[in-house]
Amino acid sequence: MANRTPDDITNLSRFFSEPGSSRQRQYEALRAYFFEQSPSAEVAKRFGYSVGAFRVLCHTFRRGELPEFFAIGRPGPRTQPKKSAAVEKIVELRKRNYSIYEISQELKAQGTPLSATAVGEVLAAEGFARLPRRRDDERPDRIGPTIEAVAPMRVSFRLPRASLRRALGACSCSSPTSFASIPRHWPNAPSCRARV
Repeated sequence: MANRTPDDITNLSRFFSEPGSSRQRQYEALRAYFFEQSPSAEVAKRFGYSVGAFRVLCHTFRRGELPEFFAIGRPGPRTQPKKSAAVEKIVELRKRNYSIYEISQELKAQGTPLSATAVGEVLAAEGFARLPRRRDDERPDRIGPTIEAVAPMRVSFRLPRASLRRALGACSCSSPTSFASIPRHWPNAPSCRARV
């Protein structure tokens, strides 16, 4: 046990004589009045209450209407039914080399959703290490995204003839096929020559 200097003890005693929170201040004031039997006016002055406010505090305390001064921790549930029900399936999927995210997706698809964090906790409790980073060909076979053909998009818009002539006439082209898609029936469609 370390020796304490008188200054250390004084600093620690201020915790009780000069409470930092309102709940602690209420407790210390009530303790001084009821346990130490100090006069109410003296206690009120010492802890920064008006005499009337301290009387109201004492009245509320006597009636048992103050909240608990010391919080008692209530233990949470010891079991987690969703996790417990999914342990076997999680272990089975990990043995097939599924990652925690893939296991979570698989469980969701089967109607027993479990977050990736919960899956990771189950795997850690069962003694499984994290999977090393895998290449795509090492991942389990499953349906992935496919590349579909995209239909050509047809855009039509109308410009006044004068605006269209200005826009097309001001254009400088770098290839001879730039205006190949312009319909022949457009009036005064400019021809384009490739620059060399």
